Amino acid sequence: MNVQVIKRDGEPEYAVLSWADYQALLAAAGTPQVAEPAVAAAPPLSRLVSLREAKGMSVDDLARAVGISPHYLGMIERGERQPDAAIQRSLAWNLGVEGWEPGS
Repeated sequence: MNVQVIKRDGEPEYAVLSWADYQALLAAAGTPQVAEPAVAAAPPLSRLVSLREAKGMSVDDLARAVGISPHYLGMIERGERQPDAAIQRSLAWNLGVEGWEPGS
């Protein structure tokens, strides 16, 4: 079994494993297997401003949480830049929405 451990502040926070390993663990625990989750459609990046404002976050707040400059976030919000997949996932995480994938 291959497990990736994700830490925050040096402490384990999440364990990531393959779907097959997850299903095997459920079977070993006597728990019914779970169907593969459906992937929800992510809101378009053009809704980024409204999503940020709905969370009560300023450009500075969201940029700091994502780890990018407020200037770069502004460019993303105006459609002048397309963020890479890691930034899209971080935006989604911080805004509490399903993750964006490249090209969406």
